[in-house]
Parts: sequence; structure tokens; C-alpha cells
Amino acid sequence: MIPVDLYVAYMLAVVILMVIPGPNVALIVANSIAHGARYGLLTVGATTTAVIVHLTLTVLGTSVVLDYLAASFDWLRWLGVAYLIWLGIGAWRARADDLSKVGAQERSPRLILARGFLVGLTNPKTLLFYGAFLPQFITPGPTASDQLLLLAVSFVVIAIVCDGTWALLAGRLRNLLLAYVRLRNRLTGGLLVGAGVGLALARRP
Repeated sequence: MIPVDLYVAYMLAVVILMVIPGPNVALIVANSIAHGARYGLLTVGATTTAVIVHLTLTVLGTSVVLDYLAASFDWLRWLGVAYLIWLGIGAWRARADDLSKVGAQERSPRLILARGFLVGLTNPKTLLFYGAFLPQFITPGPTASDQLLLLAVSFVVIAIVCDGTWALLAGRLRNLLLAYVRLRNRLTGGLLVGAGVGLALARRP
């Protein structure tokens, strides 16, 4: 199973990643402010469904890869570390897009669910991120698939709590989207680079 300290590190990393506002959060906040918390939570349900789809594909794909590469799993970890650092540098240098300009949708539960799901599902970088991030916290062996499942379920729970908080406190939290556009990129980039470097050091013999 996953060592407790490694699991705690994973939980903290995911919480920080989920708290930093991104496109999903911008849409959640916009719908909450325009139509009320109920519609913000409806958006959370849609984006979380997309997260579950991505995580399911990641767990299934990674499990297959682990079965074939169990003997040389270390190089897969290093590949993931390099990708996390590359993502972090990209986020740090990214243009400061104002996520507060995301418009609310029409007051239609069906349209809100559809768009929220599509926004969460159609980011091609998400699958690559999960594929690089999750294996860093896994101990290879016969329980690797169970560990992946635990990490995925934990991720979903944290996503629901964090995004739900954005939906319920949208009026106040929206100011963060306005005031900290550049800081958001710096936090995201710094976290990803730090996670990559930290995990690389932790994996050294």
C-alpha cells in the first residue's frame, strides 16, 4: 500500500492544485453568481463527471503499463517528474488570462451540465497530467492498481469539496479571479516544478 507520508503529500498537492482557480472554477463561479449556488453546484457535478472519466482512463491505462513495465518502473517515474517540471515552467510563463471574464450560461440545467462536462473533458493536457502525476505516489507491485484507485477516488473527493466551496462562496471568491491573475500562474507553475523536483529527490536511492 501507499506509505502514509507519501499519501499525505499527495493529498496536500491535490488540495493546492484544486484551490488554485482554473477554467472549471471560472465557469463554476460565473454560474453561481448569475443563477445562484444551486447552478454552481450543478456545474461542479458536470466538471467532476469529466474528472471521473479522465481518472478512469488514466487508472486503466496506467495499470496496463505497470503490468508490462513493473521491472523498469523507475524510468516511468522519471519521465513523469520531467513532465511535471515542464508543465510547471509552462504555467509560470503562461499569459495571464483573466478567468473572471468567463460568462455564465443560460439558466438551463441541461445546458449547464453539458457545457460543464465538455469544459472538463476537452482539455487534452488533463490525461497527460494525471498519467504523470499519479504514478509518482505508487509503490510498484501487486497492489499498484489498488493504489491507483485510492489516489483517483481521493482526487475526486477533494475536487468535489474544493469546487463546491467555490460554488457556495462564489461572490467573495470571484475577487480572487480578478486580483490574482498573474499570481495564479506563478502558484501553479511553482507547485508543479516543486512537486517534480521534490519527487525526484525522494526517489533517489
